[in-house]
Amino acid sequence: MAFATAHTVSLHGALGHLIDVQADVSAGVVGTTLVGRPDASLHEARDRCRMAVANSGAQWPSTRRVTILLSPADLIKRGTHFDLAIAVAVLAACGDIPQSALTDTLVIGELTLTGGLRSVPGVLPMVMAASGRGFRRVIVPEPQAQEAAMVPGMAVFGMRSLAQVVAELNGELVPEAPPVAPMSGSHLIAWRGADRIDEHDLADLDGVPDVKFALEVAAAGGHHLLLSGPKGAGKTSVAERLPGLLPDLSPEEALELTAIHSLAGALEPGDGLIRRPPFFAPHHDASKASLLGGGSGRVRPGEISRAHCGVLFLDEFPLFRSDVIDALRQPLESGEVTIARGEESATYPARGMVVMACNPCPCGGYSAGVGGNQCQCPEQSRRHYQRRITGPIQDRIDIVRHVLPAMSGGGGDPTERRETSVEVRARVAAARERQRERFTGRSWRLNSQIPSAALVTDWPLPGSARQLLDTQLYAGHLSRRGAVRAHRLAWTVADVRGSERPDDQDVQTALRLRTGQPLLVEAMQRRAS
Repeated sequence: MAFATAHTVSLHGALGHLIDVQADVSAGVVGTTLVGRPDASLHEARDRCRMAVANSGAQWPSTRRVTILLSPADLIKRGTHFDLAIAVAVLAACGDIPQSALTDTLVIGELTLTGGLRSVPGVLPMVMAASGRGFRRVIVPEPQAQEAAMVPGMAVFGMRSLAQVVAELNGELVPEAPPVAPMSGSHLIAWRGADRIDEHDLADLDGVPDVKFALEVAAAGGHHLLLSGPKGAGKTSVAERLPGLLPDLSPEEALELTAIHSLAGALEPGDGLIRRPPFFAPHHDASKASLLGGGSGRVRPGEISRAHCGVLFLDEFPLFRSDVIDALRQPLESGEVTIARGEESATYPARGMVVMACNPCPCGGYSAGVGGNQCQCPEQSRRHYQRRITGPIQDRIDIVRHVLPAMSGGGGDPTERRETSVEVRARVAAARERQRERFTGRSWRLNSQIPSAALVTDWPLPGSARQLLDTQLYAGHLSRRGAVRAHRLAWTVADVRGSERPDDQDVQTALRLRTGQPLLVEAMQRRAS
């Protein structure tokens, strides 16, 4: 009996499980049996691997019984990236590769019938999972070597064919092979903040000082934001400037975000770590699967996960489908998306900022008390439109701002110096640094992510400030969830102005941000210089 084991990774959402590919070649009924809960694409791997081995100059044991186990056997296995591990396990069982060469080596890749390697999605999270289990060497398709090398301490071998892999594992001279084509299919390219910082500067916004302050607070604490106002008031312009206020991603955040884009198949060959927070603005006709994740076959992350650590802008939010609006409750609350389908459950991180924009009515012309009402919508239609933003969704939004047209909003003082995005981004970075130091050793990074229990026990408000919050709660102006979010906002306001703890005025500012009331000039002038 001949037996050998190769190693690869199975992905379930963003979580990677180490898989032992065990091959047994022995006497018995001739054939190849694949066990361990493989899906249809994995069953087809038997034929792909057999032809790839034969066309690579090696010998498939066609006169013996070949049994291949994907262990642990209770996990569902999906994808074509198991091909290379299956082929080298069988060759090692036949004595063509020493078992010792596979002991600490991870192998990933899809095989063609000619023995070539093809790129596969999800290489980065696979290598991250293997690194956590102690692996220090990985073999991947050549175009994805740079992606795998993003994991610190990992020796990466980019190969073009099965013949090259066999030669490398045997310590022989690696033969020449045709280049590997990049991963086929459509690539989902994000607009990343660095691409348009210079095009959309905060200094370009006319007036709206309270909206600018709300943007700064939202960016500093990672808070969700709702912008409302008549058509043409500048809601989209405001949202497009938010990525420019966010600092570069930390190494940990960059690795997390790049891994998600790898899972989505959105990394082009040669792409490095994503250093800038991403920005996505899906159309209001987007499906629930495209926005939150899903799809047929393998579950892929949606745009809310691809905007992790960045901004997801939902313009014309009331026009999104009802099932999409209701499905946003979980990610807005927990910062992650769990997709359950039959026996499979996939969880993806979604700790980005969600910015929603809406008009006051379907035609967008309603502006009661501001420059005249141009709305032609029936009252019933307007009320139905406004009810599309359901109570549970509103309760999960941290900051509400009403954006007024420039001619009726005052337009600001033309002689006043306007701050640029770079200047505000420096304050946001300083506020986030204070949070990083405060949350050292915790599982969260920003004020918006603090669990309510930890907020009460570890970061309570001073007595008088807490009383202000309790008064609003007991009067019915805030829900319990709303009080928690106002508490978090108060800490962010304090961080923006460089204070050690929130005071009464910080809580008042947080309540105004939360409820959409106009901000006091004194509150906006208290920012750290």
